[in-house]
Amino acid sequence: MKRFGLLPRIIVAIIAGIIVGTFMPVWFIKIFATFNGIFGNFLGFVIPFIIIGFIAPGIASIGKGAGKLLGLTTLSAYISTIAAGLIAFFVARSLYPLILSNQAAKAFDDPSSALLAPFFEVEMAPIMSVMAALLFAFILGLGMAAIKGNTLQSAMNEFREIIEKIIERVIIPLLPIHIFGIFANMTQGGQVSAIMSVFAKVFVMIIILHVLYLCLQYSTAGVLRKQNPFFMLKSMLPAYFTALGTQSSASTIPVTLERTKSLGVKERVADFSVPLLATVHLSGSTITIVSCAMAVMMLQDAAYSIGSMLSFILMLGITMIAAPGVPGGAVMAALGLLETMLGFNSTMLSLMIALYLAQDSFGTACNVTGDGAITAVVDKLNKE
Repeated sequence: MKRFGLLPRIIVAIIAGIIVGTFMPVWFIKIFATFNGIFGNFLGFVIPFIIIGFIAPGIASIGKGAGKLLGLTTLSAYISTIAAGLIAFFVARSLYPLILSNQAAKAFDDPSSALLAPFFEVEMAPIMSVMAALLFAFILGLGMAAIKGNTLQSAMNEFREIIEKIIERVIIPLLPIHIFGIFANMTQGGQVSAIMSVFAKVFVMIIILHVLYLCLQYSTAGVLRKQNPFFMLKSMLPAYFTALGTQSSASTIPVTLERTKSLGVKERVADFSVPLLATVHLSGSTITIVSCAMAVMMLQDAAYSIGSMLSFILMLGITMIAAPGVPGGAVMAALGLLETMLGFNSTMLSLMIALYLAQDSFGTACNVTGDGAITAVVDKLNKE
C-alpha cells in the first residue's frame, strides 16, 4: 500500500464510496458512518495537539535564528503566502457564484439530515479548545525563542515527532476509509452528484491559480534580477515534477537547490534559504486551502465576510509554517482555524479534507517551484 500513493487511494475511496452508496443496504453504510463518527471525534481530539506540536517549535526555531538573511527569507515567504491566499479568495468570490451556481446551497440546506446516523458514538472531548491551543502555542513558541533555552525546545521537537507519527501512521492511512464512508453516506442521501461536480470545477480552478501565481512570482523575481521570468520558471520545472511525484517539499530539496543555483543565485543564499523555505513557504497549499474552504462554505450556505477571511488567511500564513512534512499535513494543521474562525462543522471538515487531498501533490509542486523565485528575490535584496 505504501507504493500505492495517497492520491490514488483517495480516488479509489471516492469511486468505491459512490458505488457502495448506490447499491448496498442502509445497515452496511451505517457501519462506516459509525467509523466516521469515531474517526471524526478522534480528529477533533488530536487537533489541539497538532497545533501545539507544530506551531510552538516552529515559531521558536525561527525566533532563535539571527541575521538579515533569516528575516528576509521568512518575511518574503509570509508575504508570498498571504498574497496567494488573498488572490485565491478574491478569485473564488468572483467565480464561484458563476461556476458553482448549479450546486448552490439549495441542495445542502441541511446536509446532516440526509446522512445516516452511526450505530453508536464514542465521545472524545479535546483537552482544550482550538483557540486555547493556538494561544498556548504562540506563548510557548515566543517564550522558547526569548529565553534561548534548549531543554524545552528539545522536548517540543520530540512532541512534534510524536504528532507527526500519529498523522503519518494513524490519520493518513485511515483517511481513505473515512472518505469512503463520507461518499457512501452522501450517495445514499442523494448529494454526491453535486459534490463531484464541485470537485471537478474547483480542481481545475486551483491548478490554473497555481500556474498563474508561479508566473507572478517569477515575474517579480525576473524584474528585480533583470532576468527572463519564463526562462527562470522553465529552469525550475524539474523541481515541480519531482515534487509532483514525491508529494513532499523536504524530499525535493536537493533538486530545488540545484535548480535554484542554476538561476544565478549565490550558493550561500541558496544553501540557507531553500531548506528554510521548504518549511515556511506554502503558497500553493494556501491557494488550495482557501479555494476549497470557499467552495465548502458555498455548498453549506455558510456566511463569510472579507474581514473574517482576511483574519483566517493571516493566521493561515503563520499556521502553514507548522505544517508537518507528510502528505495532507497542511490541511491537518489548518483544521483548527477552519473550525474556530470559519465555523466549519465535522461534515464541512470532511469535505475540506477530501477536496484538499485530491490535489495535494499539485499544491506541493507549486510551493517548491515558488521557493526558487523567493530565493532569487532574497538573493537580490540581501546586501551582506
